[in-house]
Amino acid sequence: MTAVATRRSVMTLFSDPTSLYSHRVRLVLSEKNVTCDIVDVDPLDLPEDVMDLNPYGSTPTLVDRDLALYDSRIVCEYLDERFPHPPLLPVDPVSRATTRLYMFRVEHDWYPLADMILAGGKGATKARKELKEGLTAAAPIFAAKPFFMSEEYSLVDASLAPLLWRLPLLGIDLGGTAGKQLNTYAAHMFTRPGFINSLSELEREMRGA
Repeated sequence: MTAVATRRSVMTLFSDPTSLYSHRVRLVLSEKNVTCDIVDVDPLDLPEDVMDLNPYGSTPTLVDRDLALYDSRIVCEYLDERFPHPPLLPVDPVSRATTRLYMFRVEHDWYPLADMILAGGKGATKARKELKEGLTAAAPIFAAKPFFMSEEYSLVDASLAPLLWRLPLLGIDLGGTAGKQLNTYAAHMFTRPGFINSLSELEREMRGA
């Protein structure tokens, strides 16, 4: 493992260009303006490097010299600590723990539903309904502050934006007040230079961008 990683002098991210998990990491890299070699890979036909570095054979996989990391949340938190400016987690322990809880809720409650919808099958309709209901219930939170429960951009926003970008692909369209609140927040996220630069070509095609 170490031998493969140390051959890379530049940080490398093995990324699925359609995955919201990979997009989440690319977004953090972009927001922090980190130089990184992004290698698009097919998750069903991974290169040997990824299989050697990551026992789960998953994306995203980040290689930073002799370190190989996987799991998008772990990678994002590593990047925030490795490149502290701008900070994407609060400084004080209570706020930092609260932000991590928000990240967990997004990843635990909403990401799996998106996965189920994209996979199709019998569970897709139910998952779409649950995700739509969850976003509708949370819509007032999106409108409460400039960023999600915060005055500053955080890893929670970096986790939410890739999901919201995929809502048309997921067949979800919120109407009424909830839709307006969510769309206002989403538009704020999508116009950030960091977000624009994080998009793969396939992700741009999701919205005809």
